[in-house]
Amino acid sequence: MKNIFIIPAILLLTLVSCGTKRVLAEGEVKSDLSARAIIKNHYRNATKFETLTGRIKVDYSNSDDEQGTTVSLRMKKDEVIWLSATLSLVKVMITPDRVTFYNKLDNTYFDGDFRFLNDMLGADLDFDMVQNLLLGQSIFDLNDRDFYASVYENQYQLKPEKQAELFKILLLLEPNNFKMSLQQLAQPEKRRLLNISYRDYQEVEGRVIPNTILLTATDQGEQTRINIEYRNIEFNQRVSFPYSIPDGFKPVEFE
Repeated sequence: MKNIFIIPAILLLTLVSCGTKRVLAEGEVKSDLSARAIIKNHYRNATKFETLTGRIKVDYSNSDDEQGTTVSLRMKKDEVIWLSATLSLVKVMITPDRVTFYNKLDNTYFDGDFRFLNDMLGADLDFDMVQNLLLGQSIFDLNDRDFYASVYENQYQLKPEKQAELFKILLLLEPNNFKMSLQQLAQPEKRRLLNISYRDYQEVEGRVIPNTILLTATDQGEQTRINIEYRNIEFNQRVSFPYSIPDGFKPVEFE
């Protein structure tokens, strides 16, 4: 079961290997709101809290493997994302300058930073992207480019007026809360696709957060699926983030 526990720690690493050939065009109509207004509402409705606690059920599958588990989740907004499996068999801690996890199932650990992961994988990842993905916010800074707004299947759709040369992005937002419905990253030349789909949302203590997130990564026909379901979420509880790599563990080797 070791692979499934590594996945939450590097959830966004699939970004470097995913893209799309798909462009949503059929059924588009002009939006009654400007792109600027949609983006403003998206950020205005960002979930506000100091701490978050709960559990998440994670199901992972690809052509060779299928696994599932439930882990404890703790967050301190903009500072820490912490996950722990039953009996602390695996723990994950992500901060703005550190990514670390250990796995008692094979006595391995990783302790580094986003710069190391970015250098290794050629990505441009950071803490905010992981946090935003988990909270239903855009993983991209929507204020650093111009977007075209339209409506697709009763949802607001944003496309950059000028797509990046290597990656193409497409976003769908819920009309009721302006949270993300779909975040899609494309690398057409390499036949790679990442879909981050928010199937539904829940309201907890007056705050709107995802209920279920489905990540589907396709790389030249090979597909990996990660389904995340939130359970027993609470806000602004006192939390701690115990973490210590056990003695004798060996650094994990990335292929």
